[in-house]
Amino acid sequence: MTKAKTPKWKAVGHPAEGEARPESLMMSYGYNPRWSEGAIKPPIFQTSTFAFRSAEEGKEYFAWAYGLEERDPARPMGLIYSRLNNPNVEILEERLNLWDAAEESAVFASGMAAISTSILALVPIGSSVVFSEPVYGGTDYLMAHVLPSMGIPTRCFRAGADPQAAEQAIAELAAAGTPCRMVYLETPSNPTLVSTDVAGMAEVAHRHEAVCAVDNTLLGPLYQHPLEHGADLVLYSATKYLGGHSDVVAGAALGSCELIGKIKMLRTILGNMLEPYSAWLLLRSLETAKLRMTCSRKNAEKIARWLDRHPKVSRVLYPGYGDDETQQEICERQCAGGGALISFELEEGSEAAAFRFLDAVRLAHLAVSLGANETLVEHPASMTHSDVPPERREAMGITAGLVRIAVGIEHPDDLIADFAQALDTV
Repeated sequence: MTKAKTPKWKAVGHPAEGEARPESLMMSYGYNPRWSEGAIKPPIFQTSTFAFRSAEEGKEYFAWAYGLEERDPARPMGLIYSRLNNPNVEILEERLNLWDAAEESAVFASGMAAISTSILALVPIGSSVVFSEPVYGGTDYLMAHVLPSMGIPTRCFRAGADPQAAEQAIAELAAAGTPCRMVYLETPSNPTLVSTDVAGMAEVAHRHEAVCAVDNTLLGPLYQHPLEHGADLVLYSATKYLGGHSDVVAGAALGSCELIGKIKMLRTILGNMLEPYSAWLLLRSLETAKLRMTCSRKNAEKIARWLDRHPKVSRVLYPGYGDDETQQEICERQCAGGGALISFELEEGSEAAAFRFLDAVRLAHLAVSLGANETLVEHPASMTHSDVPPERREAMGITAGLVRIAVGIEHPDDLIADFAQALDTV
């Protein structure tokens, strides 16, 4: 598989030798105020169409856009139409590359658009996908129902399993005449927060000439960089930590020029490109991503420790937390932090108990999603993963008494006080 090149912020040398780190480059990388009347931030290019300087230029841009001719890397791709390219989108994609050391990225109208378009672009009909479970409910539905209906069979293996589990799933599909072309991971898993060995799974994928794709939404871009561990493709629901303000829906795919080029070609045809205003909102959000994620992570660590001591909580799920040595080893090797998502099991273990807790919170909001400034609580079994059959949910550990907390940037002691009074109702 084609590997990502050294990112531009590292290419000249260590930051101590004059190169800035990603959190510094988020303020201006990919944009020059001289391009827009000196505006310190890029304006919103809310336009559908861009004028060519000549007919010959228009012909050339279309030949490059549709792959009819190979573009000279020294010559920039011109603007054509906002379904293909747009200045806000291009600046955003340049900045996203920095965090994950990617050659290229593509942004989409949602996280599911990024996931589905990437799979359809890279996995031909008649071949197959193996994936870790549990995954986000929408991804699970795509894997369990949509892809098989289109002639792309799938098999799952448990999150955190030894890479041999993926090898076995690939062998089963190959025996049925459908060679695997993608090993898909969500790590940590949503909502059980089990980490899967990216390097081991990537090795298995490459042995079978398959792509290793990783949904990095829960820890990226700060606390996990799958490309550094052998993955070929990184996927995001940019709605979450990349956006962070509960005011934009977006997705992203990052990887080599070769892979992202194929994905962008299909994006153009499907028309699920991110629009300019949402791209502009994400540019705003990237400037504070490190601050927001650091605050949320520190809050989550404190809340997880508090929950672990509470008599009405039977177990706490948090990346690297607990006495599972395998999980600790994986997290230490591929993660720089545990992120801001916590799941916990109520001692009573019933839906009724979970609902009493959820209905009693005051400072936190009862809502799905994650990665925003405000803290959100939800019930995975009846909400985000309600479309997963009950027997599969139970096998995955998504029980009736499981509650998920997406920790925000409020004061942690205020959140703990809120959860304490809500647990008093259980």
